[in-house]
Amino acid sequence: MLSLPLTDDAELRALEPWQAPEFAAHVAAAREHLMEWLPWGTSAASDEGAAQLLQRYADAQARGEGRILGIWVGGKLMGGVLFRVWEQSRGMCELGVWLAPEAVGRGLVTRASRVMIEWAFRERGIHRVEWRCATGNARSSAVARRLGMTREGVLREAFPLHGVRHDVELWAILASEWPTRR
Repeated sequence: MLSLPLTDDAELRALEPWQAPEFAAHVAAAREHLMEWLPWGTSAASDEGAAQLLQRYADAQARGEGRILGIWVGGKLMGGVLFRVWEQSRGMCELGVWLAPEAVGRGLVTRASRVMIEWAFRERGIHRVEWRCATGNARSSAVARRLGMTREGVLREAFPLHGVRHDVELWAILASEWPTRR
């Protein structure tokens, strides 16, 4: 299996439909933590829901419109990164992330996100990578900042989750701003 090292004990690799049971177990174990910010924090906690979500991304990847990769620490799935939106004709995509609480604070999401952004710019010719997070998600905003993104504004009440409408911060970085492009 192809993998990219993130640290001595962490790696980034494909997360595919056949791994639905492992993904479901990971989501179920981290459900309380994930549900605060992710709409699929409950549905992907079952084998069926996990398989549906992973199949959706496999289909999108086959069309050249998305991708999902997992972050494994010590051989255990602990999080991941994905292109939630991919619009090649507009030259833009949106990156999304998640991480189990026991893996927080190690820079894994930042490292994995750099890999994804570099790939989008260099391999796929994307012009703009967006990052969206609820205004209360300070950890997510901090990652966007570490990636060199610019906070472009707030989309008011744009994200309904668990019956509440959350404001969403919109961050972005352009290919010309990415360090390897300078």
